[in-house]
Amino acid sequence: MARDNFLVGLDIGAAKIALCVATILEDGLHIVGVSAVPHGGMRKGIINDPEETVSALTHALEEVERMVGSNISHTYVSVSGPHVETQFAKGIVAVSKPSGDIDESDLARVMEAARTATLPQNRELIHTFPQRFLIDGQEEVRDPIGMKGVRLELDALVISCSSIALRNISKVVFQAGLEIDGFVFSPLASAKILTTKKQRENGVIVVDIGSGSTNITVYEEGQLLHAYCMPIGSTHITNDLAIGLRTNLDVAEAIKNKFGSALPGNIREGETINLSSLDPGESDKVSRKQVAEIIEARVLEIFQIIKEELQKIGKDGLLPAGIVFTGGGSELEGITELARTHLRLPAQIGYPVVPLSGIIDKIDSPIYATSVGLVLWASDERTNKGAPWKLELGKFGGVIDRFRGLLKNFTN
Repeated sequence: MARDNFLVGLDIGAAKIALCVATILEDGLHIVGVSAVPHGGMRKGIINDPEETVSALTHALEEVERMVGSNISHTYVSVSGPHVETQFAKGIVAVSKPSGDIDESDLARVMEAARTATLPQNRELIHTFPQRFLIDGQEEVRDPIGMKGVRLELDALVISCSSIALRNISKVVFQAGLEIDGFVFSPLASAKILTTKKQRENGVIVVDIGSGSTNITVYEEGQLLHAYCMPIGSTHITNDLAIGLRTNLDVAEAIKNKFGSALPGNIREGETINLSSLDPGESDKVSRKQVAEIIEARVLEIFQIIKEELQKIGKDGLLPAGIVFTGGGSELEGITELARTHLRLPAQIGYPVVPLSGIIDKIDSPIYATSVGLVLWASDERTNKGAPWKLELGKFGGVIDRFRGLLKNFTN
């Protein structure tokens, strides 16, 4: 199969690298290769061990290439971490045609005006999402093409990230032998694969609990309302358990994965965990209720931050489609029940809602949600679904070329 027929999504997380390869069929995406490789080369969205990251990425790449029987050369790449920021921006342009008819060139100019309005030099723009268009300061519309006016305004939500962080991500991807088709804020990719159009119309929040961070995206009326990344993830739960139980991190991680719960009230009194079953060098027993209490405290901290973010946009308890959880941390027992109580919203674990075929049994874990979502993102861009100003085709060319040039200068 020709390499250009492949759609590839690369999710570089704090604990693992996930890679997904698919092709487009008439009835949806056909998954032909997936790989997830543990690594510890990233912290808080920043590459801190390039050598380890390149090694893990190369391993994942070799694995999927064996599965698909062909070389992989291009990929979409996820971006996340506290260095990712969202803010509102405004663009204003004069309608270009003397007749006053608004066309796609006007949209492109007003989008560019919004993008460049407030972006500092040390940051790179990765997304621009229109919130509303105004014609002559009065008429508010979603799609102004074909309408008449003198002045076109755009209120947009823009997402940017640290130039240094993006440069270092680009460097490891290039060193692994891959070209970059584009960058996508990781929870946007997850939301694309885990939520329906109806959910995004009614109002939904996607919560991606990763190893080192938790990302949220909020949608209503089909639009992105808010995005936020907090520097707290499932690794912090592991650290809490290690400190609270006076054990090492490996045992704490095993306790979390095998016996963890966010609902201490559901644990029987006197129920214990024999640590020797997890590590022959351990002889102690610990209370499973104590484990759940430690986990609950950290999860409630995450939920309280989510609640505060929803309060900022006036949506606390007001998203009818509720919460969709994803990421490795979402596999924690009791997390949806605790969310329903604390956040006063329906809650569920997210699963793909779009037609998928191929080796789908291998992607039933939340750890693949972002990489599969990236493939769907790539599919939508390739098939040009949706309004062209929303797809932002070709936007990353200059950024990626600049980073590639910096890498060549560094290695020469």
